[in-house]
Amino acid sequence: MSEYHYEKKIYYHDTDAGGVVYYGSYLKHLEEARTEYFNHLGVDLIEYTKNGILFPVVHLELDYKKPARYGDVVQIFTRPEKVGSASLTFTQEIKRGEATLVTVRVVWACVNGDLKPIGIPEDIRSKIIV
Repeated sequence: MSEYHYEKKIYYHDTDAGGVVYYGSYLKHLEEARTEYFNHLGVDLIEYTKNGILFPVVHLELDYKKPARYGDVVQIFTRPEKVGSASLTFTQEIKRGEATLVTVRVVWACVNGDLKPIGIPEDIRSKIIV
């Protein structure tokens, strides 16, 4: 799969006093979308965690274009950009209709329980289409 689309409603707890999505809340939504991307591929990240294989975010570039507001329904598009030996790079966009609200480039490392880099498991690598 080269792109995954995740829909999310914006709730009051996502916003600041002005009803605009608090900037830090976007990180939570983006993480949810990446997790759902893997669920859709049939990859259970919880099972990998139990087996000592973790995927922490090690780099993030985020550009805010337009605000989302309380009650909006947004779409989060997740696309793999690069599969390295021990890292995964994604691009993500948050949109409301045709309007792009946020653009993101994020890198996950693949590490063991001691946080040392390890190779991405082949069963994950084989399911990602760049």
